[in-house]
Amino acid sequence: MKTQVYESAVLINASLEDDQIGNITNRIKETITSNGGEIVEIEDWGRKRLAYMVKKSKIGYYIIFQYNSSPDLILKLERFFQLDESVLRYLTVKLEKNALEQFKQNKVQAAALLEEEKAATKPAVEETKKSEEKNEEVSNEPENIQ
Repeated sequence: MKTQVYESAVLINASLEDDQIGNITNRIKETITSNGGEIVEIEDWGRKRLAYMVKKSKIGYYIIFQYNSSPDLILKLERFFQLDESVLRYLTVKLEKNALEQFKQNKVQAAALLEEEKAATKPAVEETKKSEEKNEEVSNEPENIQ
């Protein structure tokens, strides 16, 4: 069967410990890979405040999986999400070619902006270091006590 690119956004109960969340994440990875899927990227957004309560929770832990797989895997993966009580919500979408290209463009732009910010802050950091060194030199000079 032809593989396609999918993305699953998973909202996990944030009241769980970090190692429990890690175990759930590992089980999701294992489910994808053991059923013939190939994980492309995992975005760990962490704990976020929810706009409204979901299953009596105000905070959720977001993880987004992007993977290549056949459509058969989606049924198995969503069944896993339904049976796991710690998964509050999930959404799986098939990504089209133009969406993947847009993701790549966004990453390139974000990397360029990050480089610009680093370049812009570097002179300011160097100036701060120089002024701190001058202040230390002045404070190390002996004072004339009369």
